[in-house]
Amino acid sequence: MPHAQLALLEPQKSVLVVVDIQQRLIEAMPEGERSSVVSNAQVLLTAAEQLTIPVIVTEQYPKGLGPTAPELMGLLQKQQATIIEKTSFSCLQSEPFSQQLKKTERKQIVLLGMESHICILQSALALKAEGYTVHVIEDAICSRKDHHTQNSLQRMRQAGVIINNVESALFEWLGDAKHPSFRVLSKLIV
Repeated sequence: MPHAQLALLEPQKSVLVVVDIQQRLIEAMPEGERSSVVSNAQVLLTAAEQLTIPVIVTEQYPKGLGPTAPELMGLLQKQQATIIEKTSFSCLQSEPFSQQLKKTERKQIVLLGMESHICILQSALALKAEGYTVHVIEDAICSRKDHHTQNSLQRMRQAGVIINNVESALFEWLGDAKHPSFRVLSKLIV
């Protein structure tokens, strides 16, 4: 496996991509998983703000699935995150998404959201194929059925996508307990 694929996350190389955490999709998810995904998304969004990591948010057909979860909107507005409407399942097939991602000039993608086996899977595989290092945050993704999530994680892992978790991502971004944001961000881990 090439060295670039094994790289730890670095804030100056990362983009946080929040995929389709929308009201009607959240309602369709198993209760424990949906609350975990939303709270873990809040942790990563807070870290992204502290560490000046750009955030791109997608909404899959918001007329039908509703807007992004209100629990996330305050953090997104605070960061002036870009919210992109799409109908394609892969984020990369959305021209506005592709353009916004290119503008960042960053190659590490931290991917979270819904649904694991559709938009997360297709986005991760497409981004990987385009040469990005993709970290899917396994405790910040979900599908309506757990076996769909497990299957997608297996497929992504086989394709060379890095399966990561919230706590590891956070501490990779920090790199050292002496980091100026360590105290603030370490308190987010429960």
